[in-house]
Amino acid sequence: MSTPITHASFTLERKLSVPPSRVFHAFADYESKKKWFGGPPEWTQGESSLDFRVGGRETDVGGPEGGFVSTMHATYHDIVQDERIVYTYEMLLDGERSSVSLCSVELEPVGGGTLLTLTEQGVYFTEEDQVAGRKEGTEGLLDALQAYVEAH
Repeated sequence: MSTPITHASFTLERKLSVPPSRVFHAFADYESKKKWFGGPPEWTQGESSLDFRVGGRETDVGGPEGGFVSTMHATYHDIVQDERIVYTYEMLLDGERSSVSLCSVELEPVGGGTLLTLTEQGVYFTEEDQVAGRKEGTEGLLDALQAYVEAH
């Protein structure tokens, strides 16, 4: 019998001290995104690409030296300059699909800064509960994004 699937959603918010245009650029520009999006410092980076346009794809492969390989393949479905990004992505662990998600990133100007709202709806294909780990990992990525955009 196949492993049962788990459906889960979460929403995260960050108040950033920079305008939406700077946050949007950090998602849209490959060189900028590589500075905040990825695994921990000890991970080895594998294949990486970003075609940031509606219908474009993104790939990011990496993992700890000699350990598992984490692969992310994304497709962009809706992009509104400085306002929102909607994409789907699948995660694979050692070549086996572990989840498929729909994600939206909304950028709202607040004062001189930005309210970023990320909402993810996922389907998880493994026995272990990935939801808490995915939420924690996404929080870490948003922390890295915030540190990057506020320092540059």
